Amino acid sequence: MEMTQRVARVFTEALDVPPDIDRSRLKFREYGTRRSPGPMTLVAALENEFDIMMEADDILEMCSFGKAVEIMRKYDT
Repeated sequence: MEMTQRVARVFTEALDVPPDIDRSRLKFREYGTRRSPGPMTLVAALENEFDIMMEADDILEMCSFGKAVEIMRKYDT
């Protein structure tokens, strides 16, 4: 499965994002605030999917779907 598809699946499952949404425009604030459990649920789900432990800087920078894909590519070995 291609990286974008894997991250999309995690977004769909972790944040209950409709599968037909335009992910290129998806930003965290559209699905709760940083204080909500949504972003941390997403981080945990991404770490589980890719069998990684994300660095704090990467977690803080992950503000959109596109940025999440970019960050996950960094960890994909």
